[in-house]
Amino acid sequence: MPVHAVAPRSAREITHYDLDTDVLVVGYGCAGAAAAFEAARAGARVLVLDRAGGPGGSSAMSGGEIYLGGGTPIQRACGFDDTPEDMAAYLNAALGPGADADKIADYCEHSVEHFHWLVDRGVPFKPSLWDAPAWVPPTDDGLMWLGENSWPFTEIARPAPRGHRPTANDFGGRLLMQCLTDAVESAGVRTLFDTCATTLIRTDDGAITGVVARRYGRESTIRVRRGCVLTTGGFVDNDEMLAAHAPLLLGHTKVSAGTDDGSGIRMAQAAGAAVRHMATGQVGISLIPGLAARGIVVNDKGVRFVNEDTYPGRIGQAALFTQGMRVWVVLDEEAFEAVPEQQRWGVRPTHVADTAEELGAAMGLPPGALDATLRRYNEFAAGGTDPDQHKAARWLRPLRSPLAAVDVRAGIRPPAESGDRRGTGASVFTLGGLHTDRQGRVLDLDATPIPGLFAAGRAAVNLHGLGYISGTSLGDGTFFGRRAGRAAAQPH
Repeated sequence: MPVHAVAPRSAREITHYDLDTDVLVVGYGCAGAAAAFEAARAGARVLVLDRAGGPGGSSAMSGGEIYLGGGTPIQRACGFDDTPEDMAAYLNAALGPGADADKIADYCEHSVEHFHWLVDRGVPFKPSLWDAPAWVPPTDDGLMWLGENSWPFTEIARPAPRGHRPTANDFGGRLLMQCLTDAVESAGVRTLFDTCATTLIRTDDGAITGVVARRYGRESTIRVRRGCVLTTGGFVDNDEMLAAHAPLLLGHTKVSAGTDDGSGIRMAQAAGAAVRHMATGQVGISLIPGLAARGIVVNDKGVRFVNEDTYPGRIGQAALFTQGMRVWVVLDEEAFEAVPEQQRWGVRPTHVADTAEELGAAMGLPPGALDATLRRYNEFAAGGTDPDQHKAARWLRPLRSPLAAVDVRAGIRPPAESGDRRGTGASVFTLGGLHTDRQGRVLDLDATPIPGLFAAGRAAVNLHGLGYISGTSLGDGTFFGRRAGRAAAQPH
């Protein structure tokens, strides 16, 4: 059988198992760590395997934001009286269309408990607020806004910041994963690295009872007596899958650890699993949120198409899916200088001019288009209103000459990175994956659980529909990873 084949092996054909465990977790990011810890705490023998040389995956490379709310101690310390109902109303709007309202309600109801679970695993949160648009704040503040205080969400739910950040300057994913892996190790979980799961082992009645894996070119078989949890990530690194399911995500910078090849999704599909929302994706647009909020974002017709103070990933999705990334940030000198240099991530204007007419011409926009847009914006901004895109009054101010534009395709360079970042202006990852229930059980096309098979993290679809908010990957990955680990650990 070819190495790349994903059709499940029949358990009747397996005459020898190299390893034996109660619960097998495939993938060691945040979801895998949460699943492994909970399965071990439930009394199961647990083995985690990962194709990389150590734990972390994309989770360790992330900003570290975890979407939590409903009245956490950090929210209360910062003066916010949040409720699960307000949190759910926001997430249903921000993660839709197609968001899972039942899972969102469940997640929000237990969000405070999940916060304490993370703290008990050693994840630190500082009771302070970063109160400005940002991808990743340059401070160790423990709370940030993630679009809750922007239109249209201010008309849907009472705003409260819910981006909870581990106590680290800039990117906090590594700290989060260090805390989780320490907890997993303390629980006595076995690990096997440099090992790639290739196929599932299935009985005649459809139950998953093992996995075939490869390590250093050698095939091995692993017997799984209770449950197999797939936390293998999405499929942004698999161009064939992107072409088949999410072609708009092709050709952009990939946000991953290089191992999000959809292998877990494909293995489960071959065993009869259903998938959901496979065309969806998050778009990290190459703009600095603080600059965008103080200026305007226009398309190649010189027209605004989104409120610039919203969650920047929402700007990114609108830019890619409706504008083809032909997008610029237009601002003036005061707006540019208002964002400290270290927070600009190397961004500099790509076009500068004394007038909007001249700037629009330099950008290749239709004659007079940018001038008309800017005149209308300035007229209303002077009065503190934005009837077109509903940007909050805090960020409204007429833009004055000289003017500048930043082509998002010029790229941005976070502090931890170096080199040229010019590309399409979009950095993407997939949101679609396996259909699961609230216990992490993988469902078939009839919405019936496949015995012995569970999934969490970006290999599965839990909260998300078409939309995305930072922190919902780490949030639902750890939350539903815990659920999957506990369910997988239950004896048959």
